[in-house]
Amino acid sequence: MSSHSDTLTSGLVRDVIPYDRLPWIRPLVAATTHDFSAVASLFAGDPADPAAWQATIDRVTRQSRPHAAIAEVVQAQLARRHAPARARAAAAELATPGAVAVVTGQQAGVFGGPLYTLLKAVTTIQYARAAQARHGVPVVPVFWVDADDHDWDEIRAAHLLDRDYAPVTVTAGDLPGAGSQPVGALAFDAGIDQVLDDLAARLTPTEFTPAVLDTLRAHYRAGQSPAAACAGWIEALLGSEGLVVFEASDPAAKRFTADVFARELATPGETARLAREAGTRMADGGHTAQVVPGDDVVCLFRVDETGRRPLRCRDGHVTVDGHEWSVDDLRAEMTAHPDRFSPNVLLRPLVQDTIFPTVCYIAGPSELAYHAQLGPVYAAFGIERPLVASRASATLVDAAALRFFDRHPVALEALQPQDESVLNHLLALQMPAEVEAAFTAFETAIAGQASRIGEAAALVDATLAGAAETTVTRMRETLASLHGKVLQASKKKDETLRRQFIRTRNLTFPEGHPQERFLSLTYFVNRYGLDLGTRLIDGLPLPADAHYVVVP
Repeated sequence: MSSHSDTLTSGLVRDVIPYDRLPWIRPLVAATTHDFSAVASLFAGDPADPAAWQATIDRVTRQSRPHAAIAEVVQAQLARRHAPARARAAAAELATPGAVAVVTGQQAGVFGGPLYTLLKAVTTIQYARAAQARHGVPVVPVFWVDADDHDWDEIRAAHLLDRDYAPVTVTAGDLPGAGSQPVGALAFDAGIDQVLDDLAARLTPTEFTPAVLDTLRAHYRAGQSPAAACAGWIEALLGSEGLVVFEASDPAAKRFTADVFARELATPGETARLAREAGTRMADGGHTAQVVPGDDVVCLFRVDETGRRPLRCRDGHVTVDGHEWSVDDLRAEMTAHPDRFSPNVLLRPLVQDTIFPTVCYIAGPSELAYHAQLGPVYAAFGIERPLVASRASATLVDAAALRFFDRHPVALEALQPQDESVLNHLLALQMPAEVEAAFTAFETAIAGQASRIGEAAALVDATLAGAAETTVTRMRETLASLHGKVLQASKKKDETLRRQFIRTRNLTFPEGHPQERFLSLTYFVNRYGLDLGTRLIDGLPLPADAHYVVVP
C-alpha cells in the first residue's frame, strides 16, 4: 500500500489515507481537520490551535460547579465497579477547581460496541495527556456511557468474524423493559451466560481468549445492567490508563443537572428552534444538518415505570405520551425527582458539560454535526462550550491482509463494494499476458473489418447490410462470453487469490460497512490482547486528521 502522509510511524501505522478518498467520511470532518476557517463559525475554536485550548480552559475553569460533590459521585461509581487505581486517582482530580476534562461518549453497546468505541476512548486519553503537558493543569479523560438511552435494538448485537472470516452476530436476548426503559435501568438475567457461551464459540481462539472471556464474565452477569457492564468492560481495557468511565443515568448525578432541565422546561421548544436554525446555516455553508427537530420538541424525556417518554409542547401545553401536564407540575417533579428526567440527543452535551468541566469533546462524525448545531443553545443556557475534535479513524489489519495489499494494486476503499469487480480485475492481471493480448487482437480485428463486411455484403444485396451488422454484434457477444468463461476458469484455477480477497474484504469492510463501525471491539481485543487500547494510545498519531491502516 502506498503512503500518503509523513505521519507514518515505525510501529503500528502502515498507511495513511486522506479523508477525501473515503466516501463514508462526512465533508464536515475533513473541513474541521484541514480547513477549519471554513467552518469556524460552527464551533467554539480550532482544536489544533493551542491558543484555543488555553482560552477554553480559562473559560471553563471560571464557570462555577460543585467540584467536590461531583468528584464524590464519580468516585462512588468507580468504587462500585472496582475500577483500577489510576482511574480513581484521575477521578479524584475532578475535585480540584482548576481541573478540566476531555470527554467522549457512546451508547452502552453489548461487549463494548463497535471498534470506534475504543478509538474514541483512545483519542480522548491522547488529547487529555497532550493538553496537560502543554497547559500545566490537571486534565481528566472521561468516557460518558449513555445509560439513559433506551434503544435496545441498537446496542444488543455484537458483530464478529468467525474462524473462516465470515461475519456473524451474537445477540443479547430481550430483557424486561428493554426498548422502553433506559438501559441503565435494565438488568441481565441468567440468559447472559448463554450469550457469552455463544460469543466464546464464535471467537477464534487465541492466547488472549481465556483472559478476555474471564473479564467479560466479570462484568456481563445476571443482575448487572447493560450500562454498568459496558462501563466495567471499557474500564478494564483503559482504566489503568487513567480513563474515568461515567454511567450517565446515575441518580446521584441528576441533581447537578436539575437547573438545565428546568431551563429547558421554562422555554419549551426554544432549544429545538435554535438547533433547527443552526442547521439551516450549516446547510447554507454546504454541510448537512444532523437533526431537524420538530416545532413541538422539548429536549427531555420523563422516566417512570412504563418507560422513557419524550416531552412535547403545543399551544403552551406540555404532553408526555399524549397526557397533558402543567409546566408547574413538571417543574415540581423535576425539583423533587431529577432522576425521573433525562436529556435527548440535543440536550445531552449540555448536561454532560454541566457535570464535567469539559474543554474538548472527542466526536464521531454524527456527533460533530450535532455539536455544529449547538452553539446558540450553549449560549442560551449560559454553559461554556467546549472545543470539538474528531476521534481517530482506523482499520486494523493483520499480517495476512497486509501481504494482500502489498502484493496487489488495491486501494483500501476499493474493497467496500460487495461485488467481484475488484477480484475480476486482479484475476485479469494474473492471467498470462498472451491471453488478454489474443482477445484484444481479435476485438481489434473485428472492429477494423466490421464496416468492410457490411459494405461488401451490401454490394451483393443492400438488404444484407443489417444482417452483417447483426452478425458482427453476435461475434462480439460470443467473444465477450468466451472472455467471461476464461475469467471464470481463472477464478477456479486461483482459489487462493479468491480466498485472500474475500478474507481481506470481510476484515476491512464486513458486509460493506467500514470495519470500525461494524465489528465489535471485543473481536479485536480477543485477537490482540487486553492491552490493545494502550498500544493504540502509543501508536496512533495526534491529531487524528486522516484514516489510518494499523497493524497492532
